[in-house]
Amino acid sequence: MSARKEGGVLVRERKLGRVYALRFRVYGERQYLTLGYEHEGWDLDKAGVELQNVLADVRRGLWVPPKKKRRGARERTASGEPQPFGSFALDLTESREGQVAEKTTKHEKWALGHLVPFFGDWSLNEIDVEGVDEYRVFKVKESEDRARAIERGKPKRNERGQILRPLSARSINRTIDHLQWALSIAVEYKRFGVAENAAEGKRRRLRERRPAPVYIDSASQIEALLEAAAELDRDPHYELVEREAIVGTFVLGGPRAIELGHMLWRDIDLADSRIFVGHSKTGAGLREIEIQPILRDILAAYKAVAYRGNPDAFVFPTLTGAARTPDNLRGRVLAALFERADELLARRGLVPLPKGLTTHKLRHAFASVLISLGEDPISVMRQIGHSDPQFTLRVYTHMMSRDKAERARLKVLVRGERALARSAPPSESLDLGAYELPILGALAERGGRASRGEVLAALGEEMADHHGERDLEVLPSGPLRWEARIGKVRARLAGRGWLAVDGRGPGCEWKLTQLGWAKVRRREKKDQARSSRPDERDRAGGGA
Repeated sequence: MSARKEGGVLVRERKLGRVYALRFRVYGERQYLTLGYEHEGWDLDKAGVELQNVLADVRRGLWVPPKKKRRGARERTASGEPQPFGSFALDLTESREGQVAEKTTKHEKWALGHLVPFFGDWSLNEIDVEGVDEYRVFKVKESEDRARAIERGKPKRNERGQILRPLSARSINRTIDHLQWALSIAVEYKRFGVAENAAEGKRRRLRERRPAPVYIDSASQIEALLEAAAELDRDPHYELVEREAIVGTFVLGGPRAIELGHMLWRDIDLADSRIFVGHSKTGAGLREIEIQPILRDILAAYKAVAYRGNPDAFVFPTLTGAARTPDNLRGRVLAALFERADELLARRGLVPLPKGLTTHKLRHAFASVLISLGEDPISVMRQIGHSDPQFTLRVYTHMMSRDKAERARLKVLVRGERALARSAPPSESLDLGAYELPILGALAERGGRASRGEVLAALGEEMADHHGERDLEVLPSGPLRWEARIGKVRARLAGRGWLAVDGRGPGCEWKLTQLGWAKVRRREKKDQARSSRPDERDRAGGGA
């Protein structure tokens, strides 16, 4: 017989008196079953007998959750019967179906899937601060149990056989947010005896780890995205021919994914360089967007092959003619695009796209584009469709901290004054190994540390006689080709333990490590020995 405890009786003190419940496991899942209040005749002995009956049914495979007759909130109130949270919250969600977005209803049902098993039999006026804290602790332990089960190779599964994965702090907080919302409705109705909302306040939530912000606001990255999209559009292995227009509209126009999916041809006015966003989740989202020159060229080329004369047709339909959804855009359009863009950036020795790039982050790039063009925060906020200026100000502050030359390159790219880079003609470039010792020497001359800009300036002087036409070619994103390739040399030196790098970008600091200093000293000794050998031979010849 298993040593694991099969079940137990729970006794809780509530506002309406002492309540008895059972906790036991069924098919690997923990179950709670409320029996009733002490004033209804329940006591510890009677609850223990009921537990044994339930466990016997579980062992025989006969136990099923009891079906309770659902009664409306008004009917329960009229009869003086307490309203359980489960029936109230489920009724509330059902009554809103068709009045709110389908995505909202889906989220509410997901949240109730976590809340109802715990609070389902609690009366609305029984849910207090202590009860919400108990729920939070329970969900944390449940998530830890799921994680351990997955590590053991025996994951827990739901009734459909799907693996039950641990919940993040953010997910648990979202369920508490929904509990707070449901209780706020109960408080407003003023007929359930709920005087205050027990789920309010930061103390009821877990601390969340905020992910690092994802920015894509360099000319080289935007250029790589557009070029990769154009390559995939021409590739016969891919069915789509609108990737360049889609990613260009995201980065240079800033619509939300749902807005882009429902965009009609009548919404794009190329003659007046305007995009009208008429389908949005917020009132602030209904707006006009100025089409930048490079985006106008991209959309004009796409319209020449895609437009069939119906102004009410979707601009970017699926293969079946339906509106694209955010999931469709992520999986069908952007996944392959991000991979191809990273390949282009790697070949050029440039920084790859940031991790966590989504349609939403592409849209945020539009804010950086507008700022580089000199737009003020209010104008940026209006064109991106925000009513809260906080995000706009964060992006504005970040963009203003970027190198002025980078902002200038971005401005040139967006204005269409520089053609996009295509596959460069093959030719010889200086071998990357030729830069290694000069980089170490430049750092040693500066005390072992210097900024990237100082290193590039020193290399430009020392390697001037060695650079060929290919090395001195100006890339569309602004730097010389040899400058863009230095990133790979830095990675080599760091991989060998000779170099350490603090930070990113033009102002980051490069530092010699102890191994790097040792390499420099060995090189200096070799140079000294090499320079002294002719003198020794001369002296030897004179003595003879």
